[in-house]
Amino acid sequence: MKTLIKNGIVVNEGLIFKADIIIDNDSISDIVTHPYLDSDSDSGSDEQKDAPHLDASLYSEIIDAGGAYVIPGIIDDQVHFREPGLTRKGDIMEGSRAAAAGGVTSFMDMPNVNPPTVSLQLLEEKQQLAAQKSAVNYSFYLGANSDNLEEIKRVNKLTTCGLKIFMGSSTGNMLVDDVSVLEAIFAESPLLIATHCEDTPTINQNLATYRAKYGDDIPPACHPLIRSREACLKSSSLAARIAHKYNSRLHILHLSTADELPLLDKGDKGARKTKRITGEACIHHLWFNDSAYAERGNFVKWNPAIKTENDRQSLLKAVNDNVIDIIATDHAPHTLEDKNGLYAQVAGGGPMVQHSLIVMLELMKQGAISLETLVDRMAHAPADIFHIKGRGYLRKGYKADICIFKEVPTDEPYIISKNNILYKCGWSPLEGLEFSFKVQTTFVNGKKVYADGTFFDDVRGEMLQFE
Repeated sequence: MKTLIKNGIVVNEGLIFKADIIIDNDSISDIVTHPYLDSDSDSGSDEQKDAPHLDASLYSEIIDAGGAYVIPGIIDDQVHFREPGLTRKGDIMEGSRAAAAGGVTSFMDMPNVNPPTVSLQLLEEKQQLAAQKSAVNYSFYLGANSDNLEEIKRVNKLTTCGLKIFMGSSTGNMLVDDVSVLEAIFAESPLLIATHCEDTPTINQNLATYRAKYGDDIPPACHPLIRSREACLKSSSLAARIAHKYNSRLHILHLSTADELPLLDKGDKGARKTKRITGEACIHHLWFNDSAYAERGNFVKWNPAIKTENDRQSLLKAVNDNVIDIIATDHAPHTLEDKNGLYAQVAGGGPMVQHSLIVMLELMKQGAISLETLVDRMAHAPADIFHIKGRGYLRKGYKADICIFKEVPTDEPYIISKNNILYKCGWSPLEGLEFSFKVQTTFVNGKKVYADGTFFDDVRGEMLQFE
């Protein structure tokens, strides 16, 4: 079965050009550029019209992109789809459909579910759930705790994206803060180690201070002072020191401060496969600053916290300068009940996977990032850093994971509202905001999974493979 995507503006490997993409079954079989096309014409020259690859009889479907952008599908290296055990908040089917609607074709899901994914048996059970339910491609982290080192040592490196260590308390009970245990894990792990870095004693001390001042009614604006920059730096510095000691492969998740950036290895895109310490920036830390607490309160409460405008700008600069390699979501749905109430009882986290691409495209339109860099950090870099096999690029022979998006008319912006939110939790921290781009079509392994608001529910993703 062949599919042709014609007249698209392809963004891939640092280039933007007009091309047609031919999909044969699950993979890209050819990318046919046509630089002789007039930039304002979708019809093309006689030479293009007569091109052999445009023979309609060759294809089961022809999609005219009509000048829309065509990019490799987004790879999100950090989501919490809440299954098993927390499915009142979200689940694999719902989360993967929202991902597909946002141009995300592959995800890596975290282990702090119920029960936590800290054994190979539980890891395999999640993989089986995803094979039945996921609309897009998937992988799952094995979680670390204080006594599962033997499980860690036996994990399959070819089917598991990484090892997750909570070096600061977060959702679930998986805190690992004993230095001797951490050193043993860093020394023995056969996988990339992804860390949540916040120092719990520092957080607890700060929380006690603000409770003494405000009681239970702590203002949400105090969140970045409780989950402070000092708490982040203390924990991430510890992770970096241990990684250097054992030459471990460390990936620091959801960086939120300028202070932590010197911990990361430097180097251009060509060197990132060999970097030992890499970092991730999340959409909310790149979009919001601490002024958002005044308007959105606990609905912008994340762990780590959104911090200052200087931190936001520093993170964006680090993304542009190849210091931070990956942009992801930390998609973490909670019910409205979980997010309403007094500060100390409200859960940290929010849903983002449906809207990550359009947020970054809005930042692109504002001049904060180029389109080429955006595609690199959201598709190419996750594939490189996690050594994903055959994905993350538009290349011959690679799996046809493709997103087509378009700019909407200026007088018809895409407004996020409860009417178009796909999350089971029913809300978004972006509600009411206007955006300039919208995802049109998403392909997963050569199959159309989403198009203009319609899902093709017979499509299932594949388990990611790692080199």
